[in-house]
Amino acid sequence: MKKIIISFFAIILLVACKNEPPYIVKIEGKQLPVNEDINSKNEIEEYIKPYKEKVEKEMSTVLSYTPIELNRIDGELESSLGNLLADMCYQRANPVFNSRTGKNIDFAMFNYGGIRSGISQGNITVENAFNLMPFENTLVVVELTAEKIKELVNYLILAKRAHPISKQLNLAVKKNGYTLKINSKTIDDTKTYFVLTSDYLQNGGDRMDFFKNPVNLYTLDYKVRNAIIDYFKETDTVKVKLDGRLRNEK
Repeated sequence: MKKIIISFFAIILLVACKNEPPYIVKIEGKQLPVNEDINSKNEIEEYIKPYKEKVEKEMSTVLSYTPIELNRIDGELESSLGNLLADMCYQRANPVFNSRTGKNIDFAMFNYGGIRSGISQGNITVENAFNLMPFENTLVVVELTAEKIKELVNYLILAKRAHPISKQLNLAVKKNGYTLKINSKTIDDTKTYFVLTSDYLQNGGDRMDFFKNPVNLYTLDYKVRNAIIDYFKETDTVKVKLDGRLRNEK
């Protein structure tokens, strides 16, 4: 009888010590709305206060000045802010590209949707630059064949939107086609062209597939936003206008 009791006790121990994997028995949730009714904790507020003040001071730093409001909707196929964005990125990036390759960028192109905020007339601050370009996109240069450039042009014509294009490209959309000049010259089917854009668009963002699989790809290690800030820092007063670089002549 004693042996039976001991054996039974051993079996209980073996069962009790069995190592089974844990599993979820029940999930419960509770919605906690985030609004003004939630009281802030003073100790947390005090902890982050110096960091908050530092960021606010940096963001309010004045970089430049614009005598007019800049936005992406003041033209049909071009805009004041689109022209400025493309031109200032070209101006900042071309010296970098030239110093590394001995070549020059032919023109710059970005996307309408990438302009996230306008800039009011008056002082231009660091915060304006962050609102304009909140993404961490970097500048790249793609070497494209003339055929790819034609795909790019067809994209612009079909899109009917003011995608940012630098002043080196001039496109007139006509009833039965278009006229195109790059650096005041008609397109040469035997040439390749160097186009400045962002890494996001180069990977096919906004359906810009013509940027994929280029002849060569050059990464500049230069964020779009940093190029914008650097341009504003060296420019006392921004001067921009709608110059007809992309226009409808139908």
